[in-house]
Amino acid sequence: MSQKARWIDWDQQRLTSHFGVDPHRGLSMSDAEKRLHHVGRNQLVEGEKISLWALFLDQFKDFMVLVLMGATLISGLLGEYHDAIAIIAIVILNAVLGFVQEIKAEKSLAALKKLSAPGAKVLRNGEWNRIDAADLVPGDIVALESGDRVPADLRLLRADNLYLEESTLTGESVPVNKSAETLAKADLPIGDRKNMVYMSTMVVRGTGTGVVVQTGMETEMGRIAHLIQHTESSETPLSRRLEQLGKILIVIALILTAVVVITGIIHGHDAYKMFLAGVSLAVAAIPEGLPAIVTIALAMGVQRMIKRRAIVRKLPSVETLGCATVICSDKTGTLTQNKMTVTHTYLDARVFELESSQLNSETWKRMIEIGILCNNALLQRKPAKKLLKRKQDNWKVDGDPTEAALLIIGAKQGIWQDELLHDWTRVKEFPFDSQRKMMSVVYQHRDGRQVIFAKGAPDVLLDRCSHQMQRGKTSPFTLAHKRSVSTMNERLASMALRNLAFAYRELGNASERQLSEGQIERNLTFVGLVGMIDPPREEVRGAIQRCRQAGIRTVMITGDHQATAQAIAHQLGIIRPQGLTVSGSDLYNMSDKEFQHKVEEIDVYARVSPEHKIKIVQALQAKGHVVAMTGDGVNDAPAIKAADIGIAMGKSGTDVSKEASSLVLADDNFSTIVAAIEEGRSIYDNIRKFIAYLLASNVGEILVMFLAMLAGLPLPLVPIQILWVNLVTDGLPAMALGVDPAEGDMMQRSPRNSRESVFARGIGWKIITRGLLIGFWSLAAFLVTYYEAPQNLSLAQTVAFATLVLSQLIYVFDCRSTGSIFQRNPLSNIPLVLSVILSVVMLLVVIYYPPLQPIFHTVSLGLREWILICVTSTLPVILAGLVDQVRIVQRKLQLGR
Repeated sequence: MSQKARWIDWDQQRLTSHFGVDPHRGLSMSDAEKRLHHVGRNQLVEGEKISLWALFLDQFKDFMVLVLMGATLISGLLGEYHDAIAIIAIVILNAVLGFVQEIKAEKSLAALKKLSAPGAKVLRNGEWNRIDAADLVPGDIVALESGDRVPADLRLLRADNLYLEESTLTGESVPVNKSAETLAKADLPIGDRKNMVYMSTMVVRGTGTGVVVQTGMETEMGRIAHLIQHTESSETPLSRRLEQLGKILIVIALILTAVVVITGIIHGHDAYKMFLAGVSLAVAAIPEGLPAIVTIALAMGVQRMIKRRAIVRKLPSVETLGCATVICSDKTGTLTQNKMTVTHTYLDARVFELESSQLNSETWKRMIEIGILCNNALLQRKPAKKLLKRKQDNWKVDGDPTEAALLIIGAKQGIWQDELLHDWTRVKEFPFDSQRKMMSVVYQHRDGRQVIFAKGAPDVLLDRCSHQMQRGKTSPFTLAHKRSVSTMNERLASMALRNLAFAYRELGNASERQLSEGQIERNLTFVGLVGMIDPPREEVRGAIQRCRQAGIRTVMITGDHQATAQAIAHQLGIIRPQGLTVSGSDLYNMSDKEFQHKVEEIDVYARVSPEHKIKIVQALQAKGHVVAMTGDGVNDAPAIKAADIGIAMGKSGTDVSKEASSLVLADDNFSTIVAAIEEGRSIYDNIRKFIAYLLASNVGEILVMFLAMLAGLPLPLVPIQILWVNLVTDGLPAMALGVDPAEGDMMQRSPRNSRESVFARGIGWKIITRGLLIGFWSLAAFLVTYYEAPQNLSLAQTVAFATLVLSQLIYVFDCRSTGSIFQRNPLSNIPLVLSVILSVVMLLVVIYYPPLQPIFHTVSLGLREWILICVTSTLPVILAGLVDQVRIVQRKLQLGR
C-alpha cells in the first residue's frame, strides 16, 4: 500500500476493491485480526516513559537525603560501620516505599486513561458493533454521527449533511461540510479534501460512513503527534498550596535544626554526632514529599471512584467536588432510566392507551412505518429464537432509546425494520440536532416513488404541516386542528410523557426532490403523536435528598416539554415549595439582570437548548456557587467546560463532551454524581488527616531535640533512632489514612469554601496542640528515666524513642476524626490497625533483638519502663481529646440556644 496515496480521486469501487472490503458487510473478523497483526494497533506512539530504575533513583534526588548519605559515608570512613549501614538501609527502605506508591499512582492513571479511550462503530460480518478504536484496521467500514471523534483517517462512502471541526489539523475553527463525491485532483491541501475525514477531528453535525485508509502513526494526526499527545498534569491547586507551605516549613525546620546542632555543640556534644543528628532530624522533619503524597492520595481516590462508576479525567476536579453547591443535571438517562416505552398514541383525533387498545387503522400503520424508517437505531432478531414466535425477547436494539422504542412498538405490531427496508431505500437524511429538534429522511420505494418521513418535537413539526391524515384520508390541517393537537400534546406531557409527532410527504417531480433542507421539510402531512415514558431511577430520589442534606441544590435541565419536566421533577423531589420552572423561551426573553435575580429560585429548566446551559452556569457562578454541570452532546461541551465540575455521560455521551469534562459517569446515573461528591469530600478529608498527622509528628520530633539542647541535656535520640521513627510512623500508618472510610456525617456537612485553607476547621489547632504534647511528654519520659539512672543514657534514649513512636501511632487514630478521637471506632479502618501493629512489631524488634541493639543504640526495657512509656504516649491524645470533647459540647450548647 502506497504511503503517499491520497485516496480522494479514487471512486468508491476502486477504493473498496483496493482494501478488499464489501461496503455492505465490512471485513470479516478473521481478516480484521490478520490486518491488526500486520499493521499494529490504531494508536499514536506515546513519549518515552521513565524506566522503573530511573523512577527508583528519583527517590534519592532530595538534597537532604544526599547530605545524609554523604554524612553516612564519612561515618563509614571513620569506622562507624553499624551506623553507616543502618542509616543507608533506612534511606533505601524509605525510597522503596516512595517508589511503590508512585508505581501505584502511575497504574491508577494508566487505568483511568484506558477507561477514557474512544470507541468506534464498525461494520464486520454484516453487523454493526462498537469496538475499541485501537482495534480498527485499514479497510474497516466505520459509521459516524454527531458528537463522534473520528477514530482513524477515513475516505467517505456516504455523507448526510456531515460537518466536521478540523481545527486540530488545519487551524480553521469553522466546521467543514463533507461529501462522498470523488474529487478530480489527487494533490489537495487537507482543508480541501472534502471526501476525507481525519483522526481526532470532531463530527459536529450529520451522519456518514467511511472506509479506514490509514491508522495509528500513518494517519495525518500521527505525523503531528506531538500536538495531540496530551499528558494530563497531576498537579492540583492543593498540591501547589502545599508545595508553597512545604518551602516555608523547610526553612523553619532547617533553622530549628541548625539551632539544635549549634546549641548541642555549645553544650559540649561532639560536633560530628551533632551534625549527623541535625541532618537526620532535618530529613525526618522536612515534609518535602507533601505534594507527591497528595497526588498519590488523589490517584488512589480516583481508583475508588472508578469502582463507584465515576471516572475522573482531571485530578483537580477531585478537590473541587467537595466544594460543589449546585448540580445541574440532565433528565433523560441521568435522573431517569433511559428506557423509553411507547404507552400512548394520539391519532384519528383520539388518544389510545396501547396496553388496553387494539389498533389496526391505516393511520396507525403509517405512523409505525414513519417511526421505523425515520430512525437510525438497529433492531436485530436473535437467531437463538424461532422467528415465527416473534416475542419481545426475540430481538436486541442498538441505538438511541427513543428510536429503539419506536422499533420495538413496530415489532410488537408485526412490522419489522428489516422487512420494510426490503421495499425502501434511504436516499438522504436531514439529521436531528438540538436546534432543529426534528429529523427527516427521504426514501425511495422500489416502485420509484420518493417520500420524506419526519419525526420531532410536536411544537416544531406542527408548524411544518399543511395537511393531516385521519382514518386513512388526507385533509387540510387547519389552525383549529393544530390547536387541538397542541392541547392533547400538553395533556400527554402533563402525564410525564415525552411526545413525538410524525409526518410525511410524497415528493413529486425531480426538481422537488432536489429541494434544500428548509424547503423539503414543508407542507407535510401530520399523522399523529406518540407518548413515551422514561420512568425515574428508583435510587435518584434518595440521592437528591442526600444532596439537600449536604447543602447541595439539584437543578433539572432538559430539552423535554415543560409539563413533562415538571411531572418528573415533582416525583423526584427536585422542586422546592417556592421553586420555579422556566422554559427556553422564558430564558430568551429574560434580561441578564432579571435572570441573575431569579436564578436562585429556579429548580427546573425545560425546553432549553445546550446554549442556554452556559447562561445558567455563569449566572449561578456569579452568585458564588460552585457548579457541577452534566451533558452528553457536542453543543454541551462549552457549558461543561465553563462549569467548575464538567460531567459527561459515559454511555450516551459524545467524545466531544467527554473530552471537555473533568468527570465521566460510566453508568449515566445521577446517584453516581452524589457518590463522586461524597468520595471527593472523603479524599480531601483524608489528605487533611495525612497532613495533620505528618506535621504534628514532625513538630513533636523537632521539639524533643530542640528543648533538650536548649536545656543542655544529653541527646534524647541518636540519628539512627530519628530516622527509624520517621520510617516506622510516616510509612504505612500514614498511607493507611489515605484509604480511611468517610465519616458518618460526611453528607450532612455544608460544602466547604473553595478558598478554604488546608488548616481550616481545627486542623491547624490539632497540629500545634498534638505536636507540642507529643514532644513534651516524650521529653518528660526521657528526663524521668535519665535522672533515675544517669549512668545508663541508652536506657533513657530507648524510652524516649519508644514513647515518640507510640505517641505518633496512637495519634494516627486521633487524626481520623475532625473532632475527638472518641468519635470513631478504631476498627473501622483495618489497614490502619494492621499497619500500626506492624510498626509496633518493628519497634519491638530493634529494642529486643540483640543483633540490632548496638546498631540502634537500644536496650531491653522492663515493665516499669513500659508503664512509663504507655502513660506518656497516651496522655497527649487523651488530654487533647478531652479538651476537644468539651469544645464540641460547648458548640452544641451554643447552637441549641
